[in-house]
Amino acid sequence: MTVARPDEVRRFNRSSLLRLLHLGGPATRAALATELGLNRSTIKMLVDALAESGLVEERVPRLARGAGRPSLLVLPQPQAAVVLAVDVQVEHAGIALVGFGGQILGRNSWNLHGRQRQPAEVITHIAESATLLAADLGLRPVAAGVSVPGVVRRADGLVHDAANLDWTDVALGARLTAVLGIPVVVGNDAELGALAEHARGAGRGAGDTVFVSADVGVGGGLISQGTLLRGAAGYLGEIGHMTVRPDGRPCHCGNTGCWETEVGEAALCRALGRSEHGPRGAIVAELRALPGDGGPALAEYLDWLTLGLVNVVNILGPELLVLGDLFTALPDAAVAGVAEEVRRRSMVSRAIGGVRIEKSRLGADSKLLGAAEAAFDGVLGML
Repeated sequence: MTVARPDEVRRFNRSSLLRLLHLGGPATRAALATELGLNRSTIKMLVDALAESGLVEERVPRLARGAGRPSLLVLPQPQAAVVLAVDVQVEHAGIALVGFGGQILGRNSWNLHGRQRQPAEVITHIAESATLLAADLGLRPVAAGVSVPGVVRRADGLVHDAANLDWTDVALGARLTAVLGIPVVVGNDAELGALAEHARGAGRGAGDTVFVSADVGVGGGLISQGTLLRGAAGYLGEIGHMTVRPDGRPCHCGNTGCWETEVGEAALCRALGRSEHGPRGAIVAELRALPGDGGPALAEYLDWLTLGLVNVVNILGPELLVLGDLFTALPDAAVAGVAEEVRRRSMVSRAIGGVRIEKSRLGADSKLLGAAEAAFDGVLGML
């Protein structure tokens, strides 16, 4: 039988404590000891060491109540460990520096049109913007996470196919690592959205969650028993390309009648009678101005959304479905109606006592925060 060495145990306990503070935020030593199953002397030793290295500090709670000396709170120090988060979408890209504890310390974004969408241009702009942002804030990221709307090989960050960007076999991870000089993790946007919602959004506390997002395309990310599933070589979650209408519209993937063609951005524009080339903000504004259940304009659209979600629930059996991106602009009553219909029509939902369907709580930041969490995954164990 192999016995762990004391230094290995200390590193494991330190990493577990850092992760708990990163995801859970400030906590007392007593709460940390209870959560980690460690005695108070061990927690004291770990916290003292982290405070000495500048990763945490202890403070008296601002709203301390009751008699006696209040328990000190252990707080993660955001600037002590910083990662670069990148969100590449079809029409724009954004970056942020995110600190230990998940706080966004600064950000920048720009539009992608024409040549600006080419991989070389995107990589150059990311590097230049990251350098300027880091200099402005006086911070230096130790790793980076990148979200891309496509099929990504997680092992090395190869973007095998991002059809809406017109990218094929782009070695994004390797090229950004060379340019930035720090470790870079690249992931599918919906996968990283699922990671963010599980860590900081609507999926906190839910062990089995599916994140479904609608942009130009439609994708999904899956949390199973608290762990992000990645599939063979990291390819998973292309739920937008399940066939729901064999006699439907051609899809950019080469198939016909994909779910994406019925519930993606173009489908929303058709439902609203808008040009597919109009500004995204106008689509969102019109959706939010619709009557509570979406009215006649959204009736057919919601039918296709329901059909796809029933399939997702029957195949994956989540306890929670989180709707992201354009789906978050749908009227609340319309989403509630879809949820009720999904529960009624899904065999799996009935078997497990119902599935919850909620909008993302992170909004436009879900992909950025997911990219940051992917980067921190390799960082926390090294601090």
